[in-house]
Amino acid sequence: MLGWALTFLVIALIAGVLGFGFIAGTAASIAKILFVVFLVLFVIGLIMGRRGPTV
Repeated sequence: MLGWALTFLVIALIAGVLGFGFIAGTAASIAKILFVVFLVLFVIGLIMGRRGPTV
């Protein structure tokens, strides 16, 4: 998931340098959304991982 966010971030940066405003904005928005989703899943994984073994 983080890989996808970084991929869209790179696409947004390249498109921004080349002057493709709409593509850069869209890719940046997707990167932001995926990064937030990644962070939420990461925090949930940390919380669930701290539970002890169930007997």
